Amino acid sequence: MSDHSTTSEWYKNPAEREVLKTDLLTLNMGPQHPATHGVLRVEIKTDSEIVVEAIPHIGYLHRCMEKHCEGLDYRGIIPYTDRMDYLGAMGMEWGYALTLEKMLGTEVPQRAEYIRVLVAELQRIASHLMFFGTYAIDLGAFSPFLYAFQDRETILRIFEELSGARLLYNYIWIGGVWNDITDGQLRRITKFCEEMSESLKKYHALVGENHIFVGRTANVGMMSKELCFDHGATGPILRGSGVNWDLRKNRTYGLYKDLDFDIIVGEGIKGQVGDCWDRYWVRMQEMHESIKIIKQCLDGIEEGPIIGKVPKVIKIPEGEIYMRTECPRGELGYHLISNGGKTPYRLKVKSSCFTHVGLLPEVAKGQMIADFVATIGSIDIVLGEVDR
Repeated sequence: MSDHSTTSEWYKNPAEREVLKTDLLTLNMGPQHPATHGVLRVEIKTDSEIVVEAIPHIGYLHRCMEKHCEGLDYRGIIPYTDRMDYLGAMGMEWGYALTLEKMLGTEVPQRAEYIRVLVAELQRIASHLMFFGTYAIDLGAFSPFLYAFQDRETILRIFEELSGARLLYNYIWIGGVWNDITDGQLRRITKFCEEMSESLKKYHALVGENHIFVGRTANVGMMSKELCFDHGATGPILRGSGVNWDLRKNRTYGLYKDLDFDIIVGEGIKGQVGDCWDRYWVRMQEMHESIKIIKQCLDGIEEGPIIGKVPKVIKIPEGEIYMRTECPRGELGYHLISNGGKTPYRLKVKSSCFTHVGLLPEVAKGQMIADFVATIGSIDIVLGEVDR
């Protein structure tokens, strides 16, 4: 199966297809299709099992988030950010809070900085666990999904205690965080990290080294460095193609400059870098790095305030700023334009998921339908962030 992407290369040549004079069949994958991970519709033109063309159709989850923000005060926007990547909501909030803090010149207390990194890395693990479980389902395995949800539940319970919610948190506020973390929660996070490190090794042996999984993902859905650069790919997709780039290191923010962790880059299980297996492997190894970061935060966190000095009525000075952060699915950017009022003049969100959907038409050509399913799952999109 791993040879599908190479044996079908000839199909990318229209002249050779013309010799066969075959008719193409148009199929719709989605918007209610388990392999599209949400309300994504991909119109595919196929000749038998070969995909000749793939056209993504988006907008089924559009909620006018950016336009709504023009009528909301700055604090009121935070719950709207949650609803973009609802599987990585802490990262959505943090990026927005950093944007305003940069414009206001607000200093965030040290304890709040530690808590922010803690919840962001726990959220990264929860997000990658969701990818691990659903990707296994895409390729025919069900048990990993149950394991992933069991571990993810521990994180969600901690988030529920911190914020009162399991999915959409409104927890990271401008100047700090809403609620302090307790010693009991810190002990549970410590225990979770110890157990998770061992579980991840078992999960990789179960799935990542499985002969069938390797056959379905190795040398499938190849994305070269050049293709990633041309389409603006970021996060695990860019790193899976062999590019050493992570905003937490390269354009550091928060406490990441003081923390020791590695950037995980795809290596290619069968010699080629940038396939579905690499994108899986990068996310699995990133969970180990997140655990390493969390342990350092647990060792360094000290008592203190959890929110800085922020005016009751927030008015951002006139001007504009672009701030980006490293979220589980790639770079998230906020472009804020302020006219000095209580609401943004314009707030534009740069979504990594939206960018990554644009890769599908390029990668799909010549793939078998089964390999295209593996490719869609490997980019790990959330449609709430795509459509906004």
